[in-house]
Amino acid sequence: MIAWPAVAVFVLLFALVTVLGFWGASWRSGDLGLLDEWALAGRRFGTLVTWFLIGGDLYTAYTFIAIPALVYGQGALAFFTLPYTAIVYPIAFVFAPRFWTVAKKRGYITFADFARERYDSRMLSLAVAITGILATMPYIALQLVGIQVVIAAMGLGGSGAARDLPVIIAFVILAAYTYRGGIRAPALIAIVKDALIYVTVIVAIIVIPAKLGGLAHVLASADQLLHARPKPSGILLAPQAFTPYVTLAIGSALALFMYPHSITAVLSAASANVIRRNMAVLPAYSVLLGFMALFGYAAIVAGIHPANSSRVVPDLFARMFPPWFAGFAFAAIAIGALVPAAIMSIAAANLFTRNVYREYINHACTARDEAANAKIVSLVVKLGALIFVLFAPVSYAIDLQLLAGGWMLQTFPALIVGLYTRWFHRNALLAGWVVGMILATALPVSQHFVSVYPLHVGGVTVSAFAALYALAVNFAVAAALTLVFDGLKVPRGKDLTVPSDYRDDGSLDDSPLVYRK
Repeated sequence: MIAWPAVAVFVLLFALVTVLGFWGASWRSGDLGLLDEWALAGRRFGTLVTWFLIGGDLYTAYTFIAIPALVYGQGALAFFTLPYTAIVYPIAFVFAPRFWTVAKKRGYITFADFARERYDSRMLSLAVAITGILATMPYIALQLVGIQVVIAAMGLGGSGAARDLPVIIAFVILAAYTYRGGIRAPALIAIVKDALIYVTVIVAIIVIPAKLGGLAHVLASADQLLHARPKPSGILLAPQAFTPYVTLAIGSALALFMYPHSITAVLSAASANVIRRNMAVLPAYSVLLGFMALFGYAAIVAGIHPANSSRVVPDLFARMFPPWFAGFAFAAIAIGALVPAAIMSIAAANLFTRNVYREYINHACTARDEAANAKIVSLVVKLGALIFVLFAPVSYAIDLQLLAGGWMLQTFPALIVGLYTRWFHRNALLAGWVVGMILATALPVSQHFVSVYPLHVGGVTVSAFAALYALAVNFAVAAALTLVFDGLKVPRGKDLTVPSDYRDDGSLDDSPLVYRK
C-alpha cells in the first residue's frame, strides 16, 4: 500500500534539492567550460563547504543502509566501520594536504596525473585510472540501490517498469544538474543532505529505543536473538573475529582516500589548511555512523524481517515513525545518494578525460575539449550504473562493491608512498599493481565474494581482510623488482616534480570559511 503522506514529503524535499542542484551552476560562478572549474570549482571551497562536501561524499546513502544491515545480519563484526573511520582521518591529515599542495602547483585533477609525472609512466598512470574507474562504477550503482529501497519502502516499488521508473527519474535529474553545474551542485545539496540526516538520526536514536523499551533492553534482547540464530553471533566480538575486525578496519582506512571521489572532494578545497581542519572535525560523522549502526540491533528486536538486507533501515523507519516523518527520513537517505553519486561520476569522468582520452585518444585536446568530454563521460558513467542496477541482481552489485576497496588499496604504493619517496622503480610498481589486483580479486572470489580470507600457514589459520594480503604481496613484488631493475640499469624515467612542489610554504594558503573569491 502506498503511504501518500510519506510520498508527499519525499517529493517536496527531492524537489527542493533539485532546484539547488540546478542553481549550483550559477553559485559562485566560474567558467564551467574549464575542467578545473567544472570538476573542482576552481579549488575554492572553504572549511565549511568542504566539510559538508567530503562528509556527504564519504558517508553515502548506502553507508546508512548497509552498515545497519550488516549489524542486523552479523552483529558486532559490522562495527569495524567505527574504528575504521577513526583511523582514516589522522592518515589523511598527513598526506592529503601534501597531495593538495603538489596538485595545486602542478595542475593535477586526478591521482593518475600525479603518477604520470612523478614516475614518467603512461602505463602506471593508466593503471591508476583504470583502477579508479573500475572501483567507482559499482559504488555509483549502490547509491541508486539506496534510492530504490526507500522508494519501495513507501509502497512505490511494484514490479517491472513501475519499480524502475522512480529510479530512472532520479537518474535523469542527477545527470542533468551534474552535467550543468559540476561539483558545485553536490556541494550545495550536501548541506541540505547533512541537515536532513542529522535530524533523522537524532530523532530516531531517541524515539526508536524508547518504543522498544530503552537502549539497554534493545542491546540485551538483540544479543539473545543473535545467539539463538542458526549461525550464532552477538553484540560482543568473538575471539576468532578479532583479526578480521582489525584488518578490515585498517585496510578500509588505508583505501578510503584512494577512491577518486574522495580525492576529488579534497582537491576542491581552497588550501591545505582547509583540509587539515576538515580531517580534525570530520570524525563527528563517526558518531552519526555509530548511532545508525545501532538501528541494526533495533530492527532485530522490533521483529523486522526485510525482503532483502538493504531494506532493514527503511522497513524499521516505516514501522516506527508516522508516515510524514518516514517520508522525511527516506528523503534524507535518497538525497544522501545523490551527493556521492554526482561526485563519483565527476571523478570517474576526470580519470577518463585526463588519463585516457587526453593521453591516448586526443593528445592535442584543449582545456575546453577536456571539460566537454568530461561532462559527456559523467553521463555515460551514471547511465552504466543505472543499467547495472536495473538489470543485474542487487546482491551481485553488493558483492562487487566489496572488491572495490581492495582494488583501490593496490594503488597505495605508487600514490601515497610516492608522495614521500621515489625509491620504487616505475616498472616494479606496475608489476606489483598487477599482482595485487589479481590477488585482491581472486581471494574474495574463491570465498564466494567474502572479503575475509583464511590463510593457512604452518597449521595455523589467520583470517584477515584479503586486500591486505594482496597489498603485502604488492609491496614485496615492487621492492624486489626495484632492486632487479636498478641492477639491470632499466631507465627510471624523469621525475617532473621538484621538492618545492610538495612544500606547503603558505603561498597558497587562503582559507576562508565558505568560499575563496
